[in-house]
Amino acid sequence: MGDPGPVGGDTDSDDAGFDEGDIEEVIELEGPEADDALADEMDEIDLGNHGDSNQGDEGAEGDMEMMTDDADVVFSKHIGSVFCIGLDRTTESLAVTGGEDDKAYVWRLADGEVLMECGGHKDSVTCACFSHNSALVATGDMGGLVKAWDVNSREQVWEFEVSDLEWLDWHMAAPVLLAGTVDGDVWMWKVPSGDCKTFQGHGCQSTAGKVMPDGKRLSVGYEDGAVKVWDLKQGAALHTFSGHQGHAGAVTCLDCHHDNVLVMSGATDGTARIWNSAAGKCVSGYTAGPETGSDEDTNSVEAVGLSRSQPLAAVGSLNGTLGVWDIPTGVQRHKCSHPGGIVRLQWVESGYLLYTSCLDGVTRIWDSRTGATVQQLTGHAEEILDMAVSRDGNIVLTSSGDNTARVFNLQKPER
Repeated sequence: MGDPGPVGGDTDSDDAGFDEGDIEEVIELEGPEADDALADEMDEIDLGNHGDSNQGDEGAEGDMEMMTDDADVVFSKHIGSVFCIGLDRTTESLAVTGGEDDKAYVWRLADGEVLMECGGHKDSVTCACFSHNSALVATGDMGGLVKAWDVNSREQVWEFEVSDLEWLDWHMAAPVLLAGTVDGDVWMWKVPSGDCKTFQGHGCQSTAGKVMPDGKRLSVGYEDGAVKVWDLKQGAALHTFSGHQGHAGAVTCLDCHHDNVLVMSGATDGTARIWNSAAGKCVSGYTAGPETGSDEDTNSVEAVGLSRSQPLAAVGSLNGTLGVWDIPTGVQRHKCSHPGGIVRLQWVESGYLLYTSCLDGVTRIWDSRTGATVQQLTGHAEEILDMAVSRDGNIVLTSSGDNTARVFNLQKPER
């Protein structure tokens, strides 16, 4: 693998711009309920039958093409950009990709062999993900056609059509699929039965969504900068975060802490916020400041992440800045620069490593204790559009505007 050696990040101690009175104490709650109990509870939700359900940016400057290809497998079946990639949650041996060619593929990480071609879409496939037990794959296109596929039988088992699709997310313990659309609707289906529930529209586009770790609530971000926490069983909004402590731009990304309390959001106005979903308060706020010499870039926050093992939050923006922040104090520990905009970031589940993927076609691994780069993964000739990382951090999947997806198998770095 390419290793550029340690590159120190700035330990900028600027505060987040919040008064002490705005900071709420972080509340520790009990961990998530057992998956079986959650699955039973989700199965009891009466969704009813609804609708027509059927069974059955440019890269950063630099010559990316001259870089060493660190990938172990290059998947090149797509014709056009590969917009999304997902890793199966059970064996971590399968990937699903969706692309500009109106297709999705399920394929093996070991050799790139296609197990299933998911066709029949009417537009670019921008969402593709495995269910909690990897038995099902969901694919969704820009036009709003959502399909579910059985991985074992390799057949389509369900489909539904909504307005233009913005996001998809599976429940973590049941075959329940959630989606958000451009008209502001949020949908929840049992798959493959098609039983359905909708959540009241917010009056504007639903731009991001994520099921919370307790499996009982859903966080949703909207075009007007609001973030809502929904009760999945009751279909009611528990909290709406907006106003002077909220975002002035559209919400682009969300993350939920495993403590079931903290929700983090990022927006096009260059801000990130952490919300206490139990108290309904803002915990802290961060701003992605402009980078020197990057006048053409925007400060839009495209990726946020909450560490499972440390009281740290990460913010990645299109201006190429990765900020690592201390949650209790609101102090920025490190500011790490990238030559292109950051599109995805992910913490390793246990440890201090943080992964970022960038419009320069490179994935970087950072040490959150020092702000130094541990490793960089190269090979893409165009911008990276999506990334997935295994639980232990040793498998990295990326999809790109160069019409390929790549698999990087890492030697286990010290953790």
